[in-house]
Amino acid sequence: MSRLLETDRERIVALFDRHLEAGLHHGAQLAVFVDGDLVVDHAGGVTGPDGEPTTTNTRYVLFSCTKPYAAATLHSLVDEGALAYDDRVVDHWPEFADEGSEKAEITVRHVLSHMAGLPQCGIESQPDAWTDWETVVEALEDAEPTYPPGERAAYHSITFGWLVGELVRRVSGERIEDAAARRVFEPLGMDETGIGLRDDEPDDAATLVGFESFDRCRDPGEGLGDHRLVAEPFNEERVRRAVIPASNGIGTARDMARFYACLGNGGELDGTRILSEEAVDAMTTLEAETDADGTLSRPARFGLGVWKGGTTVDPFGSLTPDHVFGHAGLGSSVGWADPEADVAFAYVTNGVRDGSYEHVARVRDLANAVRLAVA
Repeated sequence: MSRLLETDRERIVALFDRHLEAGLHHGAQLAVFVDGDLVVDHAGGVTGPDGEPTTTNTRYVLFSCTKPYAAATLHSLVDEGALAYDDRVVDHWPEFADEGSEKAEITVRHVLSHMAGLPQCGIESQPDAWTDWETVVEALEDAEPTYPPGERAAYHSITFGWLVGELVRRVSGERIEDAAARRVFEPLGMDETGIGLRDDEPDDAATLVGFESFDRCRDPGEGLGDHRLVAEPFNEERVRRAVIPASNGIGTARDMARFYACLGNGGELDGTRILSEEAVDAMTTLEAETDADGTLSRPARFGLGVWKGGTTVDPFGSLTPDHVFGHAGLGSSVGWADPEADVAFAYVTNGVRDGSYEHVARVRDLANAVRLAVA
């Protein structure tokens, strides 16, 4: 029998519905696994201002919730011995840096923990460049570190995915979108999820809407920039069909929760293993910690491809235990796992809110309700 009673489930769904009634977004999905079983798979609202009703199969742009998918793909290659965490990037990608340079000292570990010192590469605000992988690679090769490798944690909001994606391509010969599908999505039955849209798929993802800030005493432009302007390009089909492994995953809450249920169970779910326990430990162990992230200027705790709980600003619930891990996406979505409680959670919406405050309040609200119900 599930630890989540039906009365508790009803209260969680009522809170979910209240977010819609309050106008926090037009549509959303919530999925929760407890003890390896899917116990909540709920959807509500509409796919956009003039959209159709949202279902549990509606696909959403996942923004940075895509990063752990790309990271898990790279970890699977470490499992196979194709590379190691302390390898230099240049050992697998010779054009990345000149031998003897500071940049040549960047390691795979630095990349996965946002310690590479390359939070920008010059094309972050150029959506036209995102659609051509070779342009992206050249920009990474030309970029110089903002910080010495390993010196400071600075969130690599978009370069993370390109760095990981090119490493995957160099060591496996596969493009990251294909490798992630073969190594992560297909084995786990994440049938609605991919990195970008493929040519044979319709552009059917929910329409993103940037909402005005509720809290007028806060500046919605802090951090990465005005959340509405940052989100806008991701409604364009050409951007959705690009390969941006840090930010244009397309998928559902159900698939995301299944992914975290797998990681929370040591890399295996329902008899399917995507990573060894050692790789999951490496991915989810604290690697870097800072009181002032070099990009977002706020406390951050990073594993190798995931965020860790235990900060005042993490989106995994109030007073989150530091063993919790997961990731959020630009003021819109979040997924996490609590392996000690055996809970996995995913909440995705099409309403982009100020990520540093309003979005965190929204997602913590539901996370707290789930934690209370299964305690």
